[in-house]
Formats: sequence, structure tokens, C-alpha cells
Amino acid sequence: MTEVVLGVCGGIAAYKACELLRLFTESGHAVRVVPTASALKFVGAPTWAALSGRPATTEVWDDAHEVPHVRIGRQAELVVVAPATADLLAKAAHGLADDLLTNTLLTATCPVVYAPAMHTEMWENPATVANVALLRSRGAVVIEPAVGRLTGADTGKGRLPEPEEIFTIARRALRGVRPDLAGRHVVVSAGGTREPLDPVRFLGNRSSGKQGYALARTAVARGARVTLVAANVALPAPAGADLVEVGTTEELRKAVLEAAADADAVVMAAAPADFRPATVAERKIKKSDSGTAPTIELVTNPDIAAELGAAKRPGQVLVAFAAETHDALENARAKLVKKRADLIIVNEVGVDRVFGAESNTVTLVGADGTHVDFGELPKDDVSDAIWDAVLTRLPPQVAHDGTA
Repeated sequence: MTEVVLGVCGGIAAYKACELLRLFTESGHAVRVVPTASALKFVGAPTWAALSGRPATTEVWDDAHEVPHVRIGRQAELVVVAPATADLLAKAAHGLADDLLTNTLLTATCPVVYAPAMHTEMWENPATVANVALLRSRGAVVIEPAVGRLTGADTGKGRLPEPEEIFTIARRALRGVRPDLAGRHVVVSAGGTREPLDPVRFLGNRSSGKQGYALARTAVARGARVTLVAANVALPAPAGADLVEVGTTEELRKAVLEAAADADAVVMAAAPADFRPATVAERKIKKSDSGTAPTIELVTNPDIAAELGAAKRPGQVLVAFAAETHDALENARAKLVKKRADLIIVNEVGVDRVFGAESNTVTLVGADGTHVDFGELPKDDVSDAIWDAVLTRLPPQVAHDGTA
């Protein structure tokens, strides 16, 4: 049974940690809740003890003969702090240890995941930004907060991500997924664009966005700063990703080009419409009395991946996707050259194939001659394989002292 420590800090989002605790215990993990003193003002120790089946204390002096301030951290196989306040992040970054949770963090040698929750101004304060960067540089996973309603009437970035999303990232850390994308900014596009015909109709495709969301989710778990540009996706936003919602191909193009300006890698997993109506009717197109169908003139949409390839900076990695119904490899290789991509992910698609499924069967083709066939895998595992390939093509990061 895996030993998990759930640290809980004093914020209004502390109540959400109860659901996170339930997800861990129902998955067979043994969980020790270590709250701060202020956390107990929101959720009491009896609640944590009842839900975890273990005592919950804030003090290093309780059961001193068992040396809990050292033992808990040493025995932990995963530490998750949710919510993590600005105060806790500062203490963890600078090695302060004035209660049981901070002592546990100082002695833990296992993966550590922080899920911050605070007001936007606190999250964006230069001190917090520096503390988060320091923790990430040491290998900790610090999840980007969600955007939404905060305490009171405030809205902005700083909301605790949903427990299910935190659990997904924590579970990957428990599996040994390293934060090897820390310090990188990656852009992922997902979903399918819709081109309006009239106020009620559009041209679209069957893309569900699941592969793109899996790419974003796994990149977050590996420590990256992730911008996810999503076109018409009906899925919960992955915790830690900056979500940009778009509708049409032109909207997708503008958002991706803007985000790609400082990105280390861009993965175009979205399915942009190749064509759009030349004109959009201002009113709903009606059936004629004669039963004759109207003629719709189409024009070609811009090739976003090709535009990214033409503007690619030295060291930037571009990954394109080729969803094909026939001659998949031949078509994909032609696209790889045309788009000036570093990698292209090939899959054969159709009704009841790939779209909306939880798994995918792909071939990875590289501009360097790489050719790897993957059997049917869960989309998260496909995503990890893609990020592995991206990492081998990214230049080494330069540390603050100038070393690689």
C-alpha cells in the first residue's frame, strides 16, 4: 500500500482536499493528512482523521517519541500539498520548518506536488513567482492555479484546480514521471474548429480534443508551463494549463501564433477545418419550395502548422498531426516536409476510430528519419511518447550560471 502524505494549508479551498483525500483512499493508497494550524480553522482534525483513518496533527511535539517530523517525510512515497498557500510555498522554497508539514517537506525524498490556491495578486507577486521557480528547479511539481471565482466576489487566476485533476497529476508523479519539462513553455492545440454557414449551422469535424488534452495534462505533470488552445472541446480543463478557448480556424491560428512566440515546443493536435464558406448567411438558410439545395462556395483556410514551420525559431520544436483515412504514411511524409515540422504523428481515422476514444494507435515520423510504430495505447501514454521525442530535440536549458 503506497504511503501518501496530503498536506493541507489554511485557505478557503481546504474543503476540496476532502475530495482529493477520498480519491486517494478509494484508489488503495494509505494517506496521512498533515494540516497546518490555520487549515484546521477551515476543516477540523476529526474530519481528516475520520476520512483517512489516521490521526491528523499539526505539531512536531505530538507523539514525540516516534519522531514524526522526520519519520513521516522519510516514509512518504508521495507528498501532495493542496491547497498550497503563498506562505507555505515561501517556507518550502527557503527550507523553513516551523510545523509538522514544513518539517515533512524538508525530510521528504519522494516526489512532491504543490497545488497552489490564493488571490491573483499573491500568485503574481514577484516573491511568489521566484519561490515557485525555485521549487520547480529542484524537481517539485507546482501546478498552475485555475482561473475562476476566488474568495468573495473576486475572479481571476488563483483558484485551486479540481481534485480529480490534481489526483491525475499526483498519480503520474507517483509512477515516477519526472518533471523533465520544467522551465519549458509548450503550446498544445486541441479539438476541432467550426466554420459558420449561418447563425445556426457550421462545418466541423469529429475531433473530441482528448489527445490534445492528454498532451497538455502530461506536459503539466512533467513540469512544463502549458498553453492549451482548445477549439470546441467539451472536457474539463487540465489542471495547471492556461486554457485559451477558440471556435474557428482563424481564431485558432491567431491564438496559437501568439502563444508560440516564446514557446519551446508547439504540438498541433487540433483538427482545423481545411475549408470555410466563402460567405456566412446573416439569417438561417431555408429550404426552397422547389426542394433545391443551395450551393455553398468554399474557400481554403490557412495552414497553421505550415505557418508555424516557416516562422520557427532555432531550437523550437514543431509537432504536426496527420489524421488520414488512406495512404497515411505517404500523406504524412509529404505534410512533414511541407510544414517544416520536426515530428509528425500519423493516425488513421474514421467513424468509431480514434475520435472520442480513450486510446490511440499512432506512428511517429521525424524529419531526421525517425520512424516508430506504437501499438494501441492510452492517449496519456501516447502523449508521454511524444514528449519523450520532443525532449530529445530540444536544446539543453542554460542555467543562471551559464551552464547547461
